[in-house]
Amino acid sequence: MDSEIVFLFLQQGIASGLVTGSVYALLALALVIVFRTTDVANFAEGEFYMAAAYLAFFLIALVGLPIWVAAPAMVVAIAAAAGLFQRIVLRRVAAARGVSVNLVIATLGLSYVLKGFVRATGFGDTPRSFPSVVPEGSVTLGQASLSYLDLAILGAALTVMAAFFAIFNLTRTGRAMRAVGMNRRAAQLVGIHLGRTERLVWIFAGGISAIAAILIAPKLLMTAEMGGVVTLAFAAAIVGGFASLPGAVVGGFIIGIAENLVGLFVSTRAITVAPFVIIMMVLIFKPQGLFGGRLRVRKV
Repeated sequence: MDSEIVFLFLQQGIASGLVTGSVYALLALALVIVFRTTDVANFAEGEFYMAAAYLAFFLIALVGLPIWVAAPAMVVAIAAAAGLFQRIVLRRVAAARGVSVNLVIATLGLSYVLKGFVRATGFGDTPRSFPSVVPEGSVTLGQASLSYLDLAILGAALTVMAAFFAIFNLTRTGRAMRAVGMNRRAAQLVGIHLGRTERLVWIFAGGISAIAAILIAPKLLMTAEMGGVVTLAFAAAIVGGFASLPGAVVGGFIIGIAENLVGLFVSTRAITVAPFVIIMMVLIFKPQGLFGGRLRVRKV
C-alpha cells in the first residue's frame, strides 16, 4: 500500500473514529456514573438509548414537532423514566436485601421490557431512518473529510461531556454523587440522602443516553436491536477503567478510532472483533483499565 494512501487512511480513520467514539464515550459515561455510585452494571443502557431514538422519531416524524421542541422533550422523558425505574424498582429490590446481582437482573429485565414495548407498538418491525436537521455538506481537515453532521455530533458530544464534568466536579450535587461513590456510609453520616442521590445519577444517565441517541440516530437505521451498541460502551468503560469517568471518555475514543482504522486497513468484517481484542489486551496487561488506578486486594 502506498505511503500516501496509508497516511490518508490514518487521518480519515482517526477523524471518523473521534465522531463515533464520542457517542461511545457518552454511553460509557452513563454506565460508569451508575456503576461508580450504585455498584450496579446497567444492562438497560442500550434500551434507554433505543427508546430515546424511537420516541424522538415519533415526536418529529409522526406528531410533527420541530426538533428544538422534540429533542428536549425526549431527553426529559427518558431521564424521568430512568429516575422512576430507580425509585420504583431498584429501590424495592435493594430494600429486599437479597444478593446484589438482583439489581443487575432488574436492569436486564427492563431492557427486555423496553425492547418488547417498541416491537409491540409496530415501530420496531421494520428499520426506519431518522430525519436529519443538519444540512448536507462536508469539510476537509487535512486529508480527512467529515460531514456537517459528523461535526455536529462531535461538537455536541464534547459539549455534553464538558457540562457533565463541570456539574460532577464543581456543584454540590456532583460532590454528593462522588461522596456516595467513595463511601456510602460516610456520605449518609454527613447528611447526604442516598436515595435522592442515586435517583439523580440514574436521571443523568438516562439523559446522557437520550442525547447520544439523538446525535447518532440520523447516521443509523433504527431497529429494536440498536441498543446492542451498549456492548461497545461496556468495552469503552472496561478499557478506560470501570470506575473512572475520564477513562470512560478516553476508552470511547479508543474504541471508535480502533474500529475505523481496522475497517480501513484490515477488513470491514473485522470491525466487530476489534473492540474485544482491545478488551483482552487491556485485561491481560492492565486489568483495572487504563485509568483504573492500582489494583487493591480485599479480604472476603
